[in-house]
Amino acid sequence: SGLVLVKNPHLDLMEEDILYHLDLGTKTHNLPAMFGDIKFVCVGGSPNRMRAFAQFMHRELGLAGDGEDVADICAGSDRYAMYRAGPVLSISHGMGIPSISIMLHELIKLLHHAKCRDVTIIRIGTSGGLGIEAGSVVITDTAVDSSFQPRFEQVVLGDVVVRSTELDKDLAEELLACSRDIPDFPTLIGHTMCTYDFYEGQGRLDGALCSFSSEKKLEYLRRAYDAGVRNIEMESTAFAALCGLCGLKGESCRFHLL
Repeated sequence: SGLVLVKNPHLDLMEEDILYHLDLGTKTHNLPAMFGDIKFVCVGGSPNRMRAFAQFMHRELGLAGDGEDVADICAGSDRYAMYRAGPVLSISHGMGIPSISIMLHELIKLLHHAKCRDVTIIRIGTSGGLGIEAGSVVITDTAVDSSFQPRFEQVVLGDVVVRSTELDKDLAEELLACSRDIPDFPTLIGHTMCTYDFYEGQGRLDGALCSFSSEKKLEYLRRAYDAGVRNIEMESTAFAALCGLCGLKGESCRFHLL
């Protein structure tokens, strides 16, 4: 039916579902009226970037006004920022798996309560590239962990739960085809490696701690490249797992800064 799924039977027993970190709720807001026609959701780390993206989409869609006064729907919360431009929702998720996971749980419930159908969600942002030209855009086909495995591991009530991190291959190819109209940004499809840390977890030598040599770092990055990894960040495995389980057509597009 194209509906966004929730896989939690306890929700049916709740008188009200409060999306605490989004400052929304099923009793305090008419979610179908506010969000029922949303077709695209773009998420990224920075609130300022997602506001700028919403303003960009406002202009691209030819909506009334200049979009400069676009309102933060989550203004009552200091955790995330959410903006709307027509059928496009633009939301920040902070940095790292814990932060994006909290946002995605509440976003998925929001889309479910709003009775949205056939929603596409795209993660946009920056990353560290691996063996690619600076300024490239990496479209993720599979998110992998630090052992280069396509999985998201989470401890739930003391048990290790493993979930798949495959993303929508057709959507990846569609985005790659769209990129051919934008010659300024080299674009490729590849694996994205997700880590739990910006410094040691990504092999950086400039953190407060560093337990490895530069030689060991380069050897690890070579193995990552040989495994198909083309960029490194901190959210993709959780993003892929949650989107896949809840019936969202998802993809991650990352701009390589360095």
